[in-house]
Amino acid sequence: MDFAADPVDWRLAERVATRVGGHEPFLDSYHFHKLAPDLTELTAQAEELVAAETGLMSMSGAARAKVVTRAEWVKANVASFQRLLRPVIGKMAERTSFSWLAPVTQRVSGAEMGAVLGWMSTRVLGQYDLLIIEDDRPEDQDMVYYVGPNVMALEHKHGFDPHQFRLWLALHETTHRAQFTGIEWLRPHFLSLVEEALDAAEPDVEHFRFVARQVIEARRRGDDPLADGGLPALLATPEQKAALDRIGGMMSLLEGHGDITMDRAGASHIPDASRFARVLRHRRNSARGISKLLQRIIGIEAKLNQYAAGEAFIETVEARGGPDLLNRVWESPDRLPTMTEVRNPQQWIDRVNGAHALSA
Repeated sequence: MDFAADPVDWRLAERVATRVGGHEPFLDSYHFHKLAPDLTELTAQAEELVAAETGLMSMSGAARAKVVTRAEWVKANVASFQRLLRPVIGKMAERTSFSWLAPVTQRVSGAEMGAVLGWMSTRVLGQYDLLIIEDDRPEDQDMVYYVGPNVMALEHKHGFDPHQFRLWLALHETTHRAQFTGIEWLRPHFLSLVEEALDAAEPDVEHFRFVARQVIEARRRGDDPLADGGLPALLATPEQKAALDRIGGMMSLLEGHGDITMDRAGASHIPDASRFARVLRHRRNSARGISKLLQRIIGIEAKLNQYAAGEAFIETVEARGGPDLLNRVWESPDRLPTMTEVRNPQQWIDRVNGAHALSA
């Protein structure tokens, strides 16, 4: 790839993110070096518990845990974004490569991306990364990441039992792995939706002006223009919004399923689970200043609301049709709920039951 034509200066993004990530606590502690073997063992245990609870079995073998620093997490995600954005980089480059502003926009975009990734690197505890897939780098594929300094800092600050807390984290991340590697069509479908949203990206000045007018009108009405997905949703074209609605419904379902599975699979193993959930919820809700602003701009607040809706969707569906009805979401892409259906579970139930009656 010609990185000179790339609309983002990724090297600058990585440098800025590493700097924003700042001091990494406990790196020099001998306890840090115990994290990798501990989380390897707990990830294997979590995978067994998730399989027993959900019936989802990975078709990619056993999960692999990797403890990383904030800087290493940033590097992995920069690589992930580069690969994810490849389909649209050419289109963007065609519009900027002959402009004298291209180097400036590259650096501005790199600095902005770096600032967001750097801030996120101080918050993330675990991540299952399904985007880093390269045939020539199998060691980077299908990893469950744990950001060691953040995990240890939270344990220390709140007096968490390390064994319980780490198993609790592992349950959530291995649930996501079970979803994406245990349901054959899920990963390619998710990536196709992301590509659809990215492919619809059109840097159109008139669209930006239209969005600016919408923001002004919303503020006059006393509405929050960032409430429904942050800046990405605000700038989305109608085509992108349709794709984002499907992505939002899917991710709400997956995150809600992850939280519920984490609670149920760990019920007899993690007595402190409710306290962990309460502390992390308070941690998210107590953000102030620049952290609060970043959460709103990049849509984290909206996503957290979507995930809560995902849990409510699952509980409603199970209450009305039991696990068998819920498991129909894994049958095919057209069984996944949209974001509208996540917020109104009966719409999904009616649609799926209607389809079942027709096929019967």
